[in-house]
Amino acid sequence: MQNQPDTTLIVEGGGFKSAFTTGVLDAFRATGYQPFNQYYGISGGSITLSYYLSGQYRFGLKSLLHLAQEPNFKAYSRTFSEQGFMNLDIIAAVAHEHIVFDLLEAMKESLRHPVRFVATDEQTGKPAYLKPGRDNWLDALIASSALPFFTKGKHNFEGRAYIDGGCSDPLPARHAHAQGARKILVLRTWPQEMRFTKTWADVAGSYYYRADPVLSDIVDRGHAIYNDCANFLDHPPANLKVIQIAPEQLLATGTYLNSMTTIMQDYGHGLDLGLRHVHSVRAVSPGP
Repeated sequence: MQNQPDTTLIVEGGGFKSAFTTGVLDAFRATGYQPFNQYYGISGGSITLSYYLSGQYRFGLKSLLHLAQEPNFKAYSRTFSEQGFMNLDIIAAVAHEHIVFDLLEAMKESLRHPVRFVATDEQTGKPAYLKPGRDNWLDALIASSALPFFTKGKHNFEGRAYIDGGCSDPLPARHAHAQGARKILVLRTWPQEMRFTKTWADVAGSYYYRADPVLSDIVDRGHAIYNDCANFLDHPPANLKVIQIAPEQLLATGTYLNSMTTIMQDYGHGLDLGLRHVHSVRAVSPGP
């Protein structure tokens, strides 16, 4: 029998590290594993999740490989410009013209089970859980991915400006639990035990954005926000079951730096762990 849809799926962001979560989700797609009744994508995880919801096997991988070879996607010369180091608008162009995203198929699943992309409200610094729709799916995705300094920094969605969801709720299990989730599967792009400390880059970034107190505070506390979310996953409340699929060590691909080789390596690692997860679940409760 088909696995009962009683699990919330959370897909962590991570730029090109999303090659790993793409592999996990392709393993799920190849085996018909979709026991989910709610979905959350954060930043690059929103892209990976979108192709999974559309049922387009390996399209997430193709998108990453295309972006890795796209000469205009990254440019150090744009680092201090309004556009930023990475041009997020090219992601939408790829989804429209090259690795074409099947919006209608994704919408069918989103109508059955809620889909939310996590973003950060630029004015308040609080997390927002955007509902992508037929007319604004890619806008919601880009709003979730607009990381200050590295991209154009913000994106408008339904009249408000948002920045990357990882700035305020990088692993939204606590929010999902508050919404009624009692079983959550989290796809990570960092090893499960990974925690961060404040770095010189945090201090420099906080000073760089000193004219914007909200953004300056987000940059300054980013490591603590992440650690708090990760600690919740490891120590959930008694009425919540959390399962994490995480890389066994630091991924070969970086958030912004990559090669075709590292993308394929991390994708293969994700594919392997995804298949292992499905096998372990079905060994206990056999089903298609």
